[in-house]
Amino acid sequence: MVMLAVGLMSGTSLDGTDAALVEITGVGETTQVKLRHFASYPFSLALKNKIKAALAVETSNVEQICSLNFELGAIFGEAVVKICQEAHVLPQDLAFVASHGQTIYHLPRPDQADLVPSTLQIGDPAMIAERAQTTVISNFREADMAVGGQGAPIVPYSEYILYRSADCTRILQNIGGIGNATVIPAGGQLRELVAFDTGPGNMVIDELCRRFYQEEYDRDGAHGSAGQVDQGVLQQLLQHPYFARPFPKTSGREDFGSEYVDRILQKYQLSADDWIATATALTAQSIAQAVQQFATAKTELIIGGGGSYNPTLVKMIQAALPQVRVGIQEDYGYSSDAKEAIAMVVLGNQTWHHQPSNVPSATGAKRAVILGRITMSL
Repeated sequence: MVMLAVGLMSGTSLDGTDAALVEITGVGETTQVKLRHFASYPFSLALKNKIKAALAVETSNVEQICSLNFELGAIFGEAVVKICQEAHVLPQDLAFVASHGQTIYHLPRPDQADLVPSTLQIGDPAMIAERAQTTVISNFREADMAVGGQGAPIVPYSEYILYRSADCTRILQNIGGIGNATVIPAGGQLRELVAFDTGPGNMVIDELCRRFYQEEYDRDGAHGSAGQVDQGVLQQLLQHPYFARPFPKTSGREDFGSEYVDRILQKYQLSADDWIATATALTAQSIAQAVQQFATAKTELIIGGGGSYNPTLVKMIQAALPQVRVGIQEDYGYSSDAKEAIAMVVLGNQTWHHQPSNVPSATGAKRAVILGRITMSL
């Protein structure tokens, strides 16, 4: 039976709401998906600023987060209505909406003794269900953390389902705000997956572009291409303690956000384009160092996310991994932009069928569990 579903993703880049309308059949390893329509609905500058304020411990408060939870829920619901209108589909014809939510804070390993491992994604599902008049599956990370996992990375299950190969090791490298990799050994089983955050993706590059040029990102890698990588600074940046942490591990704005950029700008003096080139090299080298240990005789690195559209970054990654075939999602018939929103539909489909979709070998969870909460609309 073919079902229609919408996946919603709002990531660490804070670009907006990605929405994928997907046809999905089967469950588990029989799952098949077909992308019907994809759209990205940008956040307003005012909303971006609200989210940024909520992300920072220094500027956040409970009243703000409480309000933002419902505001984002309404915005996510409107995204569902819009994509259905664009595809000439009624929201009521959807089996479900699978919403990741906007991560406000991710705390898998608290530094303070009085804090517990936890995570918070907002965008209230009841608001989505009311706007779209359909069932919503949300909050995918918590169940994994309840059984000792880090709640991340969240997409490896979908990557195994959609990209596994009998004769080739495939490494799925997403480059959003943060970079994350999923290693699928040739002919491997789900329990053999290794997945982790590699470190900064576009986050540092984007922040530097905003500060130097008032631009949201490095379009076509132009600034990174125009600058020179400062090898001395790069080697110092690669000493960040995150890169030496053992697997499983996850990262976020807590490691490589605006406060991190404040520190490195104060410590080192480079021109604008040299900074962006060096930050691009930081992303490329951290990815290469993380994944090269998994490269076998026949290995493909498949890049997705916004970073796949930065040719300077992709070239740096290929140069750092000469023994690996480096490609992008489009080379395999998928959309880089839509990848994570489609992943939400795959996870939601598992929940819909009462099946697990976390990957304990990736998150450190004690066992497989069913992810997500279900919110229904009359």
